[in-house]
Amino acid sequence: MFIFGHLFGALAHILHIAITLFIWLVVARAVLSWVSPDPYNPIVRFINNATEPVMRPVRRRLPLYASGVDFTPLLVILALVFLDRFLVPVFSDLAFRLR
Repeated sequence: MFIFGHLFGALAHILHIAITLFIWLVVARAVLSWVSPDPYNPIVRFINNATEPVMRPVRRRLPLYASGVDFTPLLVILALVFLDRFLVPVFSDLAFRLR
């Protein structure tokens, strides 16, 4: 059983890193939307392509525009922080109990 404990511990750590990196991508996208960068820049295209699958459904279900400001990144970041605070401790606790 200790193998599953270490597996869930590693999964919790990787999940925390992935969520943190995605939060930074959403922040970068929000900052880039303020400066209107070149849409053909490979970095800008990567950030847009990486975050759009998450942002588009949120925008479609909840139109969060207020006076030209898009609050979708804020809502996505709050959801990611919730997942980070909920799922990572669940996996860490499960890993601790299986060791």
